[in-house]
Amino acid sequence: MDKVPLTIKGFAALEEELKHRQQVERPRIIQAIAEARALGDLSENAEYHAAKEAQSLNEGRILELESMISRAEVIDIAKLSGDRIKFGATVKLVDEDTEEEKTYQIVGEPEADVRSGRVSVSSPIARALMGKTIGDTVEVSTPSGGKSYEVVGVQFRV
Repeated sequence: MDKVPLTIKGFAALEEELKHRQQVERPRIIQAIAEARALGDLSENAEYHAAKEAQSLNEGRILELESMISRAEVIDIAKLSGDRIKFGATVKLVDEDTEEEKTYQIVGEPEADVRSGRVSVSSPIARALMGKTIGDTVEVSTPSGGKSYEVVGVQFRV
């Protein structure tokens, strides 16, 4: 099984979601199924079928979370340093065409959220950045074509 790299914060978020799904969602869905069963004929009971589908989705996500947590390789970014880009680095880039600055943190796949500036370690931009240092130029293939960025900052912060 492949290890899943995660920050401490990302690992805690997965554990919290798992706890919520097991201790809050599961009992709520079981109660909804029991209430729908009490309504009678299950073959035409929309509430029952909706509750069973919600149960299936919740249990599937619980299994997925348990798998990710068991395979997690938790990396403490506070203990990382250096000038080369690697997992956990917060990287400041300048688009060489538009001069627009962008800042991304390279994180594990389950915790990636581009809108929040967190990109997956397996994303094209993260793969292009790995091993680079300040002053390097990287070429990234995007759906809208190639982009060229200059690395202007590398930090390791939580």
